[in-house]
Amino acid sequence: MINQQTSDFVNTDFVTGETLLIDKPLHWSSFKVVHKLRQIIGVKKIGHAGTLDPLASGLLIICTGKKTKQISTYQDLQKIYTGTITLGGVTASMDSEMEVTDHKPFEQITEEEIYAAKKDFEGEIEQTPPMYSAVNYGGKKLYELARKGKTVVRSSRTITVYNFLITKIDLPKIDFEITCSKGTYIRVLAHDLGEKLGCGAYLSSLRRTAIGDFSVSDALTVEELSEKYGQKALHLAGSAA
Repeated sequence: MINQQTSDFVNTDFVTGETLLIDKPLHWSSFKVVHKLRQIIGVKKIGHAGTLDPLASGLLIICTGKKTKQISTYQDLQKIYTGTITLGGVTASMDSEMEVTDHKPFEQITEEEIYAAKKDFEGEIEQTPPMYSAVNYGGKKLYELARKGKTVVRSSRTITVYNFLITKIDLPKIDFEITCSKGTYIRVLAHDLGEKLGCGAYLSSLRRTAIGDFSVSDALTVEELSEKYGQKALHLAGSAA
């Protein structure tokens, strides 16, 4: 496992297979991270174990070579997210990517109502994927249909929210930490919480802090990996000279 504690990059073998912990920056797609790493380490066979939206940051597990066979194992692990839900409006994407519409008053919402409402989103629940998602529908991604103004009926999925901790309330903002199963859309939880409270809500920030026992605090940024792997290249060049 390549992470913050990795000091020996000389003996890494990305072609045969390695697993990396990467801290995805805000505004980057998960695909962009994979593309950038492909350029840095010079391998074609590379993939990630769970997409993060561009407006989310945090932990990505990246596998190369034969280690890509382990991707499904990592995908099945529990995830931990921190972030902020904003009350008082909704967006088509259920996050801050799109314009806030249908503004409603939120000042009347009490902390007791918020804590009571969030209990409906703990444990095993049914969740419908959002239209703005990469779920396949009839050979196309749902977001492709959504961008054309189309809405289709989506099947709900069973997910598990193991823990929904509210860490701060400063209306209209609600800060949280959520531990959940794979396939959970945090922005759908935010949207549904707003519906439950009757004031609307959307996800305004999100960071994935853990996947299973792997923590984002141990992850490398793309820049750090580029610098450390560049040092390997210099070492090999020096050895060959």
